[in-house]
Parts: sequence; structure tokens; C-alpha cells
Amino acid sequence: MDDGARKMTTLVEAAANPPAHEVIYRRLRDQILFGEIAPGQALTIQGLADRLNAGMTPVREAIRRLTAEGALVFQGNRRVCVPQLTAANISEIVYARQWLESHLGLRATERATPADLARLTAIDTALDRAIAAGDLRAYLENNYLFHAKLYDLADAPILAEMAERLWLRFGPSLRVVIGRVGTQNLPDKHKDMLNCMRTGDSEGAARAMREDMLQGMEQIREMLDLDTSAH
Repeated sequence: MDDGARKMTTLVEAAANPPAHEVIYRRLRDQILFGEIAPGQALTIQGLADRLNAGMTPVREAIRRLTAEGALVFQGNRRVCVPQLTAANISEIVYARQWLESHLGLRATERATPADLARLTAIDTALDRAIAAGDLRAYLENNYLFHAKLYDLADAPILAEMAERLWLRFGPSLRVVIGRVGTQNLPDKHKDMLNCMRTGDSEGAARAMREDMLQGMEQIREMLDLDTSAH
């Protein structure tokens, strides 16, 4: 085996068998992303270690990374929490996502193969099943997977990373919204997106992505307004 092949084998093995700290980071990230840890819920480092059945060192590393990404904030006394969104936060996220989602959707449409479209359709079908069953976690996971697949197809890693980080900011609040309104009341903009992608209508796909994003963010904004008025 030459050096190039050996290096590639090592990279593949590393991807398939990530180190313990990476596994813990991904697990904690998913719990935040899909709202298993509620916004504002205070957690100790020891509590997270128990929750993840992990040692303190990988948990501290995961917290460090997620704090840098804005998904967690320190509260002092060894406590962290998922930050609660404000109206100003939502306005900033909407401003950023309007362009990001549209542009990534456009690029994905220009690059998608029939196999890619089949994969996106399969994810959307799983999303439909989750909606019909009222399965909140499956809905959130497949909704995220649909967007993540589009980001991957867009082949714009810097923009995709920006979009992913924004998900960590609003994902926990989206869980709260869907938990309140249920899955049945959600218009499906993904179908519009897929139809545009099948016909190569990149501008139409960009519009559908933007509308899908606005729909979710407006639901979060409305929830925040209701909570504010209740207090």
C-alpha cells in the first residue's frame, strides 16, 4: 500500500470510528439541535456527564466547542444553558437565513443528480410519515436532514457551516413551537422545493427554501410574542 492509499484508509477509519470526545460532542449537539435540552434549562457539567453517560473530560470539550458555536452559554457556578431567543435574535437569524437558504437551495438545484433527488424525496417521505404519526423527534430530525442534504449538495462548505450554526441557535425553540402546535398544522414547502429541483428551476427552488425558512421562523417569533405578553 502506497503512502496516499494508507493516508486515505486512515482518514476513512477515523471518520467511521471517531474519538470519544467527538462522539460526545455529536450526541450533545443533537440533543441541543432537536430540543431535548430546553432553552434556558440550566445544566451542570456533572449533570451532562451523567446524562450522556460520559467522562468529565469529553463533556468539557463538547461544552467548549458548543459554547464557541453559540449553542450553549456559561451561567457561572459550573452551569451552562441553551440560550433563550429574543426578538432581536430572531430578526438577525431571519436576515442571515434569507440569503443563505436561498443561495444554498439555488446551488443545490444546479448540482443535484437523479440519485440526490431520490434521496431528498425519501427524506421528505419520512417527514410526511412523522407528521401523520405526530412523531415530534422524527419530524425535527427529517426536517433537519432535508436541509443538511441540500447544504451538502450546494458544495459551499463555508456557507453550509454558517447555516448549520444558525440551526443550533433556533433548533431548540423550534422544538418548543412544534410541541405546542403539533405536526399536523405545518404547510409542506419541501414539495415545492423538490418540484423546482426536478425541473431545474433554481430560482424557484431558492424561493421555496426562503419561504420554508420564513414559515418556521415566524412560528418561533409568534411563540416568543405570546410568551412575552403572558408575562
